[in-house]
Parts: sequence; C-alpha cells; structure tokens
Amino acid sequence: MTLTLPDRLLLVGAGKMGGAMLSGWLEQGLDPRSVVIRDPAPPEEILTLIHDKDLRHVDGALSERPTVAVIAVKPQSMNAVLPSVAPDIGPGTLVISIAAGTTISSIEAHLPPGSAVVRAMPNTPASVGRGMTVAFANPQVSDKQREICTALLAAIGKVAWIDDEALLDPVTAVSGSGPAYVFFLVECLAEAGVAAGLDADLAMTLARHTIAGAGELVFQADESAETLRRNVTSPGGTTAAALEILMADDGMRHIMERAVAAAAKRSQELSS
Repeated sequence: MTLTLPDRLLLVGAGKMGGAMLSGWLEQGLDPRSVVIRDPAPPEEILTLIHDKDLRHVDGALSERPTVAVIAVKPQSMNAVLPSVAPDIGPGTLVISIAAGTTISSIEAHLPPGSAVVRAMPNTPASVGRGMTVAFANPQVSDKQREICTALLAAIGKVAWIDDEALLDPVTAVSGSGPAYVFFLVECLAEAGVAAGLDADLAMTLARHTIAGAGELVFQADESAETLRRNVTSPGGTTAAALEILMADDGMRHIMERAVAAAAKRSQELSS
C-alpha cells in the first residue's frame, strides 16, 4: 500500500526517531517530492538519504504551508523550536509532536489559535519497523487528519489511539521506556549464564537470540503470552523451577510494577 499525502510534509528534526520515521515513510512509497526536512545538523545517514532521494532540506520558513508538520526534536528543544515552526502552520496543517512529556497545551501555546495537534509516543523499535506508537489528538484534529496521522505512524509499526492525554504517562512507562527493560533483561540473562559457567560471548549470544526469538513468537502467535508461557513450562521441569523464583511475591511482577510506576511518575513530573 502506497503512503500518500494531499500535499507536503515538513519534518522538523531528523535524528534517530525522526530519521526512522522518514525512512519508513519513503519505504512505504511516500513521494520524496512531498517531503521537506528542517534540521540544522542531520546525521550522516540522513544526509545520504537527502542526496539519494533528492529531498528538500531547508533552514528557514517555507514558501507554502505543509499539510502535516512532524516535530521530532528532543523535549528540551521544543520551546526553542516551536516558535520557529509557528509561521509555517496554517488552518489546514496537522501538527504531530513526538516529544516525550510535552503536553498538548504547551504545544498549542506556541502555535496559531485553533491548530490541530496530535501528541504521539513512539518507541525505538520504530527504527526496524516494529515500533509501538500511542497517539492523542486535540479536538481540532479532523477525521481525515487522524487517518493521515495513523498512516504516517503505521509506517514504523503499530498505532493505538487514546482519548485521555493523562494516559500517555503510563504509556511512556510501558512502551516508551519498555525497550530499555528488555535490553536490561538481555544483560541480566547473559550475566546469569556467565555465573552458571558459560563463556561470556556464548551467554550473550544465547540471551540475545532467545529474547529476539521469544519476542517474534509472541508477536506472531494468536495465543496470549500467558498461554505461551504455560506451553513451554513442564510440571516439575527446569522452566518451572526458574519461574518459581521469577513469579514469587517479590519477583519479576512486583519489580516490574514498581519500575513502571516510577517511570509513569517521572513522565508526569516532566509533563508538569
């Protein structure tokens, strides 16, 4: 399915996440002529993409207002970047922000009154097309604009919409920060393998491929994660012995609840 837009798309910030989104859009067939990039120092791979795809790379204001403006800069840069974007925002422009902790109201404060704004929370697996993005729209976003936003975000993975902006705090704690938890699990599993007598390189290979394979299995399977776990757990076997530790009252479930609660609290603090 070819990704199309009514007119043009402005991408402000082409770093890791912005670059991942741009690559996804182009792979989905978005016309390079519809893309305009504004980034004072894009990374080398984006400069190559700009050259290979003949993308427009600008420093100042646009001669024509875009249909969509995607703001993909770091949260601490938003107050500096948004005023420079505001002149490009017209009555029909959809603004999509992926800056964590930056609320709709704080974005609206820098834009023309009545601007259509979506706040989205993607995660780093977007760089391999397996992202998870949750989005919230202000009342000015039309049904058509929501469809356009969904199509753009779906180019980097799965998309879900919520009706309560406050839920973006726990969303950030689960899917936004979640990849780091998985990476740490790989580290811990490899270290446990070394402690059990395995060579460090072999232990890391086992951990990486086990986590990647299990992730792909849970991604493709129709069964629930609980069912998959039960399927691999023989009564009285090795997996059952390990799960007895992991599922204890002070085990993984308790630790994960505390971790997600801490991340959600911090997200709320940043949003405030």
